[in-house]
Amino acid sequence: MANRLQDRVALVTGGSRGIGEAIVYRLAEEGAHVAVNFASPSSKPLAEEVVRKVEAMGRKAIAVQADVGSKAQVAAMFEQVERAIGDVEILVNNAGIAPFESFLKVTEETWDRTYNTNVKSIFLASQLAAGKMIAKGYGKIVNVLSTASLVVTSPVIPHYQSSKAAAHMLTKGMAIELGKYGINVNAVGPSTVDTDMCTDYLADPAIRQKEIEANPMKRLGTARQIGDAVVFLASEEAMQVNGHLLMVDGGLTVKAAQPDDHLDR
Repeated sequence: MANRLQDRVALVTGGSRGIGEAIVYRLAEEGAHVAVNFASPSSKPLAEEVVRKVEAMGRKAIAVQADVGSKAQVAAMFEQVERAIGDVEILVNNAGIAPFESFLKVTEETWDRTYNTNVKSIFLASQLAAGKMIAKGYGKIVNVLSTASLVVTSPVIPHYQSSKAAAHMLTKGMAIELGKYGINVNAVGPSTVDTDMCTDYLADPAIRQKEIEANPMKRLGTARQIGDAVVFLASEEAMQVNGHLLMVDGGLTVKAAQPDDHLDR
């Protein structure tokens, strides 16, 4: 077992399933103790199972329920984590939602809920974490964003795309302000990953095949690959990486929409 993050304390928001769960395991594999945030009571069994698996690796772990768009709940979450496993040194802002509603139909409730989860949560959690990180002169904040941070990926998620673009700029702004305190702030940008968030979308074989064919690597990404990128950004190997969005998208966002056939000519 590697130990790039030996005995560091990490908190992963939305860590009970999907990409968040994979990130939790990768952090633990590298030696970190991990707090697993979940939002609703229905996710508690999932979070507790993730905790059991982390503890089986010989690491400390705790499951913590909190709506990360609520300042009071985020503050209570940090207090609980600090009492149980210590001050957060690695914060992974992974929680996110992407309800499908077109621009002309998206409701104010959906807009607000998306921004609370995808943007406000990063602000609240990072601001709280930064205080302890500044005192230590050390900290890593990694935000899980999307290809939608850079390009329009679908006509039915304008609220999601704009929230991820906002989170991208927030990442850069925090990196500039917090860098002088020894805190690295970066982000990862996944393309479509086959997790429960995309289950319904990818259930259509034709859509799944289109996603695969559109990617220069001709495959979907995996949650573990996102975890690998997060581990790198949280490690000593990335000490001079700050304000960066590391795309884990197979090259999708650097390729213009065009037929592939001319590439062989």
